[in-house]
Amino acid sequence: MKPTFLIFMIAISNLSLKSVNPENRTSLKWDLGYAKTASEIPAKWIPAVVPGAVQLDMAKAEKYEPYFFAEHWKDYLWMEDQFYTYRTLFLKPELNSGERLVFVSKGIDYQFKIFLNGEELLSQEGMFTPVSLDLTDKLKKQNELKIFVFPAPKIYPKPVDRTQASHSVKPAVSYGWDWHPRLIPLGIWDETYLEKRPSSFIEDFHVNYTLNQDLSKAEIKLELSGQNLKGLPFIWTLKDETGQEVLKLEGKTELSFSNPQLWWPHDHGKPYLYTSTIQLLDTSGKVIQTSESKIGFRRIRLVMNEGAWNEPEGFPKTRSVPPAQLEINGRKIFCKGTNWVNPEIFPGIITRERYNELLRLAVEANFNLLRVWGGGIVNKESFFELCDEKGLLVWQEFPLACNNYPDEPHYLSILKQESASIINRVRKHPSLAFWCGGNELFSAWSGMTDQSLALRLLNSQCLELDPNSPFIPTSPLMGMGHGNYVFRDLDPKNKEEVFSNMARAHYTAYTEFGMPAPASVEVLKTIIPKEELWAPKPGTSWESHHAYKAWVGNTWLCQDIIEDYFGVSSSLEELVANGQLIQGEGYKCIYEEARRQKPYCSMATNWCYDEPWPTAANNSLISYPSIPKPGFYAVKNACRPVLASAKFSKFKWTEGETFFADLWMLSDLPSDLPAGKVKIKLVAGTSEVPILSWDYNPMKANVNQAGPTARCKLPAWSTDRFKVILEVEDHPEYNSEYTFAYQPRSVEFKRTTPVMNQ
Repeated sequence: MKPTFLIFMIAISNLSLKSVNPENRTSLKWDLGYAKTASEIPAKWIPAVVPGAVQLDMAKAEKYEPYFFAEHWKDYLWMEDQFYTYRTLFLKPELNSGERLVFVSKGIDYQFKIFLNGEELLSQEGMFTPVSLDLTDKLKKQNELKIFVFPAPKIYPKPVDRTQASHSVKPAVSYGWDWHPRLIPLGIWDETYLEKRPSSFIEDFHVNYTLNQDLSKAEIKLELSGQNLKGLPFIWTLKDETGQEVLKLEGKTELSFSNPQLWWPHDHGKPYLYTSTIQLLDTSGKVIQTSESKIGFRRIRLVMNEGAWNEPEGFPKTRSVPPAQLEINGRKIFCKGTNWVNPEIFPGIITRERYNELLRLAVEANFNLLRVWGGGIVNKESFFELCDEKGLLVWQEFPLACNNYPDEPHYLSILKQESASIINRVRKHPSLAFWCGGNELFSAWSGMTDQSLALRLLNSQCLELDPNSPFIPTSPLMGMGHGNYVFRDLDPKNKEEVFSNMARAHYTAYTEFGMPAPASVEVLKTIIPKEELWAPKPGTSWESHHAYKAWVGNTWLCQDIIEDYFGVSSSLEELVANGQLIQGEGYKCIYEEARRQKPYCSMATNWCYDEPWPTAANNSLISYPSIPKPGFYAVKNACRPVLASAKFSKFKWTEGETFFADLWMLSDLPSDLPAGKVKIKLVAGTSEVPILSWDYNPMKANVNQAGPTARCKLPAWSTDRFKVILEVEDHPEYNSEYTFAYQPRSVEFKRTTPVMNQ
């Protein structure tokens, strides 16, 4: 693909610095027009919401039906190929002596040009590099500012799939995925405004530090850049959470800080944040700029997993599995987390409040790590600020996913520009755990290797700009696991369940795994037309919302699997309840088994956490916009710091069969635990069958304990399911509960609905 324009100006700045004088910023009122070609003048202008997306403005003006209902998203497809123009008018403001008027945008998606009064000021490709343009010397009494946005980038017109994004640094997910429709956002997607600035101005400020070996001292080096700073004094102060000043530096850029409070993920300590304030002074000592940010002191490393150096067993021993064990502040932790995806199809409408609700639930789920998947966006600044505050670690991937990104000069130049902007912004956050080149790049469908220039470039960028944060080229790496994504194998000749699959798995980290489930009936009624709700069928809105033909066969609804266990569903409510039950039990199996495999295994992050629009069925724990499925609460229980756990061999059991389960106590606590007692029983309706009582020994910090195997011949019950309940004496917060399918000999469930072709 030939680039339609070149980059003439790049302004990389730390736009996350918060000015204490927001009154210097002016929002703008924008109109939007579109045309089929670059040379055409828009025939009409409509109001535009900024930040937002051109598609949403068009839909509102033309009264389109909501894209999330039925198959209306298809009505929006033509919009990806248009040329768009934002325009705004503003009067020249009064400027004090030496003041400058700067146009600032934190994100414009994806290729664009900016004009002031007809003069081109900037031509740029890339949505993650912010814009900072000094307009002062070109201002008239009345001014017209225009942003010309090109169509969605595509390497070729067909096939119409994610490979069209393989030569751009635009997130590939919007080109269509098994849980995301093909809707490609365009337009101004992050904060955009005019700002009055003094002629001398700090644009970028970073408190760079290195902790010594015992973490008792931080060697600090201040990094600042901007306009006309030479010879000007500045004052930097650091305040603790009570507002007490603990450090002050005037004019110098280096100092030592003894005994800093450390930032921890929320389940291992306090995510302690200091307030950093930089003041720029003029030559007379008057403060001309004040900006604040938060800083947390921590040391993060990726180290070898215990036992990893024993692999491979034979010669030549030239390479073991790469490190996947996260160590923070000298402590190895087990990462319990999830894969975070865009919470909106159109990222321009994501707000801090939206992030906050989802991140609050992530903490509630006992997660300590979010893998920000490389198919989506690098989130807005408020996402990272909230992760800092809540003690959530962020595995940040660059926007590369499932494509073979080229060793081509133009692409590499844009990747270098965009990655520098991303690193420069995100590196300032203590929540950043490590960088990753992207998703599934060392795979047959991507075809990239260690020698791919894009990955070598990203590694070098991270080393140069953020050397203290780890970097991995992609996920999965050798030793890591992606999959499985269904409760039971889709091969009718195999039908292996997650219980046996996980029992024989051996991975340093389970970085993607999924269990599908339908959304709640209430959610389904908001996206599926009434006449299509029951029974679900391919070729309808169910398919558009990913219930069928989304991945393989009849995923993600998997109605045939659900009904194999519980019989033919008589209603939508019954199908949904049984599907959501299976999701929860499958997810509990994987999270708890991954924890049992500690210390060789160090991580479990499911696919996926949230979704960008309401789906009929998929692997997410939370339905759009932030509605937890029952599986969310199952995972929340499986990720508690301490719990009684049981390992099972299968999901469906038969009357008279010998039921068995291996008992465990799981602990990720950084402190020791005293001895205790676990009781296990089976419950079906009002019937209870005690099986075993186990006295477990005192437990070391962050170490599990294996127990005995409980066995019981299953009695005759008139039910299709039963519960396994583990009770810990004096510690009900450690109790666990599991539900399994049950087959009485006197009842034969027969499927009457056809099985979809696999």
